[in-house]
Amino acid sequence: MSAIKLPDYLLKKVDKPARYIGGELNTFNKDLNEIDIHFAFAFPDVYEVAMSHLGMQILYHFFNRREDVFCERVFSPWHDMEKIMRENNIPLFSLESRTPIKNFDFLGFTLQYEMSYTNILNMLNLANVPILSCDRTEDDPIVVAGGPCSYNPETLAPFIDFFYIGEGEYLYDEIFELYKIFKQEGKTRDQFLEALLKFEGIYVPKFYSETYNEDGTIKEKISLHPDAKLEIRKLAIEDIDAVFYPDKQIIPWIQAVHDRITLEMFRGCLRGCRFCQAGMIYRPVREKSKDTLIKQAKNLLASTGYEEISLISLSTSDYKNLGEFTEELIDICNEQMVNISLPSMRVDKFSVDLMQKVQEVRKSSLTFAPEAGTQRMRDVINKNITEEEILHGCDLAFRGGWNRVKLYFMLGLPNETEEDVVGIAQLSETIAKQFYAIDKDERQGSLQLVVSTSCFVPKPFTPFQWDAQDTTASFMEKHMLLKNSIRRKSIKYNHHDAKTSILEAVIARGDRRVANLIHEAYKLGATYDSWGEHFDESKWAKAAEISGVDYAFYAQRQRDYKEVLPWDFINIGVSKGFLIRESKLSKKEQTTPHCREKCSECGAKQLFNKGVCYEN
Repeated sequence: MSAIKLPDYLLKKVDKPARYIGGELNTFNKDLNEIDIHFAFAFPDVYEVAMSHLGMQILYHFFNRREDVFCERVFSPWHDMEKIMRENNIPLFSLESRTPIKNFDFLGFTLQYEMSYTNILNMLNLANVPILSCDRTEDDPIVVAGGPCSYNPETLAPFIDFFYIGEGEYLYDEIFELYKIFKQEGKTRDQFLEALLKFEGIYVPKFYSETYNEDGTIKEKISLHPDAKLEIRKLAIEDIDAVFYPDKQIIPWIQAVHDRITLEMFRGCLRGCRFCQAGMIYRPVREKSKDTLIKQAKNLLASTGYEEISLISLSTSDYKNLGEFTEELIDICNEQMVNISLPSMRVDKFSVDLMQKVQEVRKSSLTFAPEAGTQRMRDVINKNITEEEILHGCDLAFRGGWNRVKLYFMLGLPNETEEDVVGIAQLSETIAKQFYAIDKDERQGSLQLVVSTSCFVPKPFTPFQWDAQDTTASFMEKHMLLKNSIRRKSIKYNHHDAKTSILEAVIARGDRRVANLIHEAYKLGATYDSWGEHFDESKWAKAAEISGVDYAFYAQRQRDYKEVLPWDFINIGVSKGFLIRESKLSKKEQTTPHCREKCSECGAKQLFNKGVCYEN
């Protein structure tokens, strides 16, 4: 099939038609007759969200650096565009060449959020690609998935041909070389999937099955092929300085959620917060050198024309040479009138001097994440921050000229009490009093303190992966308790939807049976479930009834340490023994020092040869 034609009269009927036309600055355009492999990079959300994703920018340019590979983008069309596509029999197509997705060799989904899974099924359906992997033929693309949610691949297992566990730069070149040989020799997709079993980090669901105990828990995972490993080891780059990083970024036609240069400082996190999946699955910490970062920043500034550069990591303030690096970057950015954004700053490492330099022109709001309102609960989650440090950081910010501060907390954490919930209001009140304790002529305007709470979701590969989640009723009671405990007008309270969080937990900790729930919800019309205005709880409730999936079994059930978990077969480097040890310490309200302070023997240094474990 030739390129899809999109008449102007159709595009004029949709909101933001620039989402669908491609041709942005720094994109690729290759001759389809001169490539061997056609890869569609799929983000199961709308254009503005997808274009903010750093992983997409990296892999798009990484794949396209090869002359024999053409990587194009495809995102989830918004409701108005989907309606037009279905009414006019327009299949899902790529942005760069408008090629129907069904004609690609690979269709690769990045899994960033569990509530986007129905969009994946919808994109497959729009592309005329069978939703179930077992129904695909030689005429269909090979469907691959990766990203943080792939560390529990089981809830999408029936829909995905293979999962890539780890960092994309590690193995994709070898996969492409293998595919070229198989394609030239006319071998089948099944033969290719079998060959992938010999690689580390690759999980092909069709070559495995599960058996269950009478109580519904998993009895064992069974290999159905002699090459199907019962342990899948994640792939991690050792030399982060040498790894590919694009010297360009695609400039979207319309404003993205994060519309700026993104500069990756390091991978991993040394803090060990017990609720944080990213802090575990991305271990060990691997920092880029200052010289590498400066070189990459200069390249991106020259090729994009952006007026802001954001320094990306899980904990920016933990970069070892942050002061020296930012001093040099500030000089470069000031010359070009470019702002610097420093997200993921810890309140206990807040530097007025640094923040005043990077926000010299315009002071935006500051964001801190104490996560819990009481010291007891911060010790439970291993936040390793005291109230004194929180207050000191906020005081420095207020005296430095900031009056807009956002505070992020979680409700429903393991072992949480009413006192812990009220503690969020009390801490916020203490912070507000601190602002008004400053002389009026030294304050910058009036205080704008925003308190936001999310609902705790127990995630795989965290010390809390065994813990029960609160019920919807419990979450709502805590929301109301906190709301009624906040009385100062200058403090605004926002909270996340509890019903979505329950479903997120079901999918995050689900096994293959939960795939039936997702499929049934999609058949009932569920899409864009991560968008509050489009989430329809009744469709999911009906899907749960049809599929026989009990939310409480996956979300509210406390697990035993001996239980076989759906993701146990994946080795992220962090051992299960370490996670159990951390879980037990949380119950004792005891903390663990961060990796740079003392190695806690999590297992990462045994599996990988790089990271802060090896600094000394």
